[in-house]
Parts: sequence; C-alpha cells; structure tokens
Amino acid sequence: MADKGGHPGAPGRAPEAGGCDKVRNVALVGHSGAGKTTLVEALLAATGTLQRAGKVEDGTTVSDYDEVEVRQQRSVNLALAPFEHGGIKINLIDTPGYADFVGDLRAGLRAADAALFVISAVDGIDGLSRMLWEECAAVGMPRAVVVTKIDQQRGDFDDVVMTCQDVFGEGVAPLYFPVSNGDGLKGLIGLLTQRCLDYSTGKRTECDPDPEYLDQISEQRATLIEGIIQESEDESLMDRYLSGEDIDVKALIEDLETAVARGSFYPVLATSVPHGDHPGPVVGMLELLEIITQAFPSPLEHGIPSVTPVRGGPPKEVSCDPDGPLIAEVIKTTSDPYVGRISLVRVFSGTLRPDTTVHVSGHGMEDRGHEDHDVDERVGALTSPIGKAQRTVSSCIAGDICAVAKLTRAESGDTLSDPGSPVVMAPWSMPDPLLPVAIRAKSKADEDKLSQALGRLVAEDPTLRLENNSETRQLVLWCMGEAHADVLIDRLRSRYGVEVERVELRVPLRETFGGAAKGLGRHVKQSGGHGQYGICHIDVEPLPSGEGFEFVDKIVGGVIPRQFIPSVEKGLRQQMTRGVSAGYPLVDVKVTLRDGKAHSVDSSDMAFQAAGALALKDAASQVPILLLEPVDEVDVLIADDYVGPIMSDLSSRRGRVLGSQAVPGGRTMIKAEVPQLEIVRYAIDLRSMSQGTGTFSRTFLRYEPLPSHLAEKVAESNDG
Repeated sequence: MADKGGHPGAPGRAPEAGGCDKVRNVALVGHSGAGKTTLVEALLAATGTLQRAGKVEDGTTVSDYDEVEVRQQRSVNLALAPFEHGGIKINLIDTPGYADFVGDLRAGLRAADAALFVISAVDGIDGLSRMLWEECAAVGMPRAVVVTKIDQQRGDFDDVVMTCQDVFGEGVAPLYFPVSNGDGLKGLIGLLTQRCLDYSTGKRTECDPDPEYLDQISEQRATLIEGIIQESEDESLMDRYLSGEDIDVKALIEDLETAVARGSFYPVLATSVPHGDHPGPVVGMLELLEIITQAFPSPLEHGIPSVTPVRGGPPKEVSCDPDGPLIAEVIKTTSDPYVGRISLVRVFSGTLRPDTTVHVSGHGMEDRGHEDHDVDERVGALTSPIGKAQRTVSSCIAGDICAVAKLTRAESGDTLSDPGSPVVMAPWSMPDPLLPVAIRAKSKADEDKLSQALGRLVAEDPTLRLENNSETRQLVLWCMGEAHADVLIDRLRSRYGVEVERVELRVPLRETFGGAAKGLGRHVKQSGGHGQYGICHIDVEPLPSGEGFEFVDKIVGGVIPRQFIPSVEKGLRQQMTRGVSAGYPLVDVKVTLRDGKAHSVDSSDMAFQAAGALALKDAASQVPILLLEPVDEVDVLIADDYVGPIMSDLSSRRGRVLGSQAVPGGRTMIKAEVPQLEIVRYAIDLRSMSQGTGTFSRTFLRYEPLPSHLAEKVAESNDG
C-alpha cells in the first residue's frame, strides 16, 4: 500500500456507539472532484479526530489511502470515517464520484440512513447526482445538500442553489448563505437565527449581520419558513404565520429536523475548505455537524431491508434492537495479500461480537462469477477502520458499522445471521457491467497466479463479472467502464503481482451454408492388420435462422450398418463445433445421410465419425460459407435532450431502431437491434454522448449474416 509519509494526524481510540439512537450513518454522494474526500478531512479535523486535515494532492487523506487512489488523486473505493460529535457517533461513508465505481457508491447508500449530496459551487450538478437523487427519493432516503468551494472565484452559491431547486424539486432550501469581506470569504448568515457566523479569525464567532444583507435575509428567510411550515405537522402554523404572528425559531428548527429525518425537506448548506491556491478559513463544518446529528435519522428511524429465511418462508419482521437476532450485511470486501480478507459490515439487528460463529448467506449472483453459498464461519477480530488504521472494538451493536477479519467465504452483499435461524437480506440494486475487456497473462508464472487473484477481485467487487469464454478462448472482464478496467488491471499487478495485457475482444461469430451442397466423406486406411473404413454421402442445405441442426437418415439396404449411423451424426456435430471455413461453429443446417459403404472387418465407430466430418468439409467446399454475427436487443434509457443524437448513433452502428417510449422524469426508452460487433465499447460511448446520464441493457436476440464487406476483415482479424 502506498504511503506518502502517513496522515498528518494519527487517529486515537475508536468512538463507541452509546445506543442505536446515538448513531448516524451518512453517505457522501457527489460527482468526482466535488470535494467529498476533502470535506471528510475537514470534519475529522473539526471534531478533533485528527490533529490536522490531510490533502488529496499530497496523498495523505484518510479516505483515499489505496495506492491507485493516491496515484490518480480520486476515490475509487468506498471508505469509512467514524468520529464522535456531541455524544453521537457518526459513520461518514465516502463514496466514489466517478460513474465506473457506482457499485461502491450504491453499497454506501445501503449502509447509510441518510445521504449528503456534495455539490461543487464551481462545477454544479452532474448527471450521476441527478440519477442518485431519484434513487434516494424512490426509497425515501433522507437527504441534504452541501455546496463546497464557495470561496473560489468561479464558485456561485446562489446559482447552484437555484439549479438544485430546479433539478431536485420541491423541498430544497438553503439554511445559510455565504458572505465575504475585502479579504475573501468571511462566514455565513443563518436565515432562521438571522445571525452572522464569522469565521475570518479561524474560529466561529456570532455577530449581527451587516445592514446591506437585511433585505436578502428577509426575502430568503420568508421562503425558508414557508417551506418548513408546509412540512410541519402543526396545521395551524401556516395560518398563524400568514396572519403575521412571529413563529418561534425553536419550533421552526424542530419542524425542520423532523421533516429532514422524514425525507421530505432537503436543507442546503455552504462550506469552504482551504486548499491549493485558495487559502482561507474552514467554513460551515459546525453547521453541517448540527444537521447530521440533530436532523438526520438514527438507525431506529430508518427502515430495514426485507429479510427472509434462507430455507424459505414469509419475510421476517426485523427491528433495530441490539438484543435481537443477529442480522448484518457485508457492505464491502477487501482482500490484502498479507492481512487477508476484511469485510466492512453494517449490523441491522442484534450485536456482533468477535470469535463467534455466524451464518454467511450467499447473494445469488453466480452469473457474475460470485459463488452462491450458505456456510457457517467464525468471526475474527472486530475493528473500527479509519483509512488504513484498524482500531479494535469489543462489539458492534445494531445500527453501527465495523470491519470483520477472517470471513474467508463472505463476499460483498452477503448476509450474516444466527446459525440457528439463518436469513438473507434482499439485495440492493447493482448495475450490470457492460464493457467487455479481454486479457491474458504475460507469462506462465502470471498465468499460474491469475485465477486466484481474479477470484479475490470478484469477491470484493459485485460490479465485476468474470467470463472464461470457451468458444473464443478468451478471458473477459466485464467492467463498468474504462476507468474500472484500468483499476482492476492495476490491482492485479500492484496487489497480487500478476501482469496481464489487454487483447482485442473476439465476438463469437457463426458459420452457415450459403446454399445446398453434396459432400463425400471417405476415411479408408488399410496398411496391414486392422484398418479403418468408412464412406458416407450427404446432402446439406441451409435452415432458417435459429433452427439449429437437423439430421436425417435415409440409408436403405444396410449400406451403412445401423450401429454406425449415430457415429456419422457425431462426426458431423464435432465438425460443426470446429467450423468449416473460418473456425467458427456451424449452425442452421440440415444434413441428410443418403448413401455410403462399410467393411465387414475394418469399419468402426471412429471411422464413420471421421467420414461424417470429412463429408461436411467436402460439402462446404462446394458453396459459399456465410459468416453470421450476433445481434442484441438493446434498450437505451436516456434524457429527452439526447434522443435525436442517440438514435442517429444507433443507426450509424448498423442498428435498427424499433421505437421509443416516454418514461417519467423527462426520459425516453429507445429500443433497437444492434450487432454485437458495434457495441463492444458502447458503455463508454453512451456515457460520453449523454453526459453520464444514459444507461442501457442488452440481450442476445439472434444471428444474422455479416455484411460481405466486413466478413473477410473480421475473419482475418480473429484468425490472427
């Protein structure tokens, strides 16, 4: 693991959860570069967890400790940063902001009870943040927005707030707005308290706001109060407010906190952390901590995913109770060649203790290379991780998060429960990896280590699918995108010492006859002793697409003994698997066995297998052999703004657009049939064309003739 001198502040003992109501699990969500990791550092420093905040550019942050993250200066893994504030244990979950690593992002949302959307005042909102807001809304996840980089020259807090209100909808309102002096950012003005929070000296002090801001305060405060009152359970509050009554600030704050916890009101906060060419005070950390501790829900207030018995039966009622049955979920698995496997676990019910036996229930993703399993395992030590540091804890109660050692079979997404009554939690939504990357080991030594290394990568990454394609004889990593593939290959090298190289992906083509033909198969070898003798005559004709193989026996008079008829068919099938022209399997043909000869002594099963294969090859030499390419049915979900360009692009890929359908939320579903050769890198291209907002799925449909101008080129390329 890379270490550039260590973190500038060594974390002390692990914070302990004083009860389920004393825990807050918060996922930081936002686009890459928005400042999530820097915000984590500032919060850790503000709470005294660290002596001094680290910097992304120096590779000294708590969250980005992986060698790849240090080198690339961006998060690619989910990371946990627990700390304590005001008697509340806060588990901050820093998630990657790049779309390729959405698997870790969604795992972070599963572990959290609230989401903090981090938006840069410079860059605004990206497509991924819009999509995640909708996902959180669908499950009722409480949310708040924190605007970073408000001190930068191009940062525009008011513009970002208006964009958030436009994109995220009703219920989004700022609680503060930033103010400056001649030297730069001064602090914040609270709209409810109407007090200025001055950070210019490095510490927060309260004062009266400058008179120049009074009109702005009055206008924005009225809008905020109306928004809070609309969410209030006190129906008389609006009438009292409209009649001119001055509503008590404490009552407004209580209603605000209730609405935030319920997931119906979304406060916007402003923060600034000095970095690089932007020196200045750290602003907004205490205000953010107030929202996290007082407004975000505890695990007691947030629902638990559906739980069912492993052996079947109706869903079980589960509550967040430290004394209840153990139910926990592996959120993230990491494999270290020296330490072994470490599992980050969110406990939903019961209490997890070291050196106890738990049942590990698989997650049903065998199609991605993840083994499904139900086994009992002994839990090793429990720790509270903060970056690379692992701090030992005695237990982990319901609602809390910890790391578990020595769970050798557990993978990301698995359920841990009591062995006496094992259960499995409903899996969280995980996108399909749609970028295939073919790799091969650089040496024999690398080849020997590759299988075990890939097994560990698959165990820790549910978005990775491993395919060993026996037809193309290629090892294929199905990834979320180019950056995902680069990280996986980098980890093979740096973590497991396995060097691999990319190779051109071979698309599995097929062959078929371009017309009817006759074939003679003659396998006669007589060189003294027992010989080999088998002769057969066949007729071959093409069948419609998808019909497969049909074998017709028209032998009369016993010219080929009955016991050797299946031998001919077996030889034909074997040759069809090997192909008759470019080495691709032969499909959609009807073969009629009409004549042949046998020898009373030298004929055998093997002789007629060989004769059948030779007859098929002979027939193939008489007519054109067509190459067939696989065609997929593709569903593209896209924002309405991109429908035209996406349809044009699909047509340019030799696709046939079948139609489109409007989808709620200003989106359109486009259906098309597209050759697989044309969508090998579509996961990357679609993201580029749609500014990261487009998604697609693909399902194999059928094989179709490859255009003549491409057939020769593809055959030559794949033969090489």
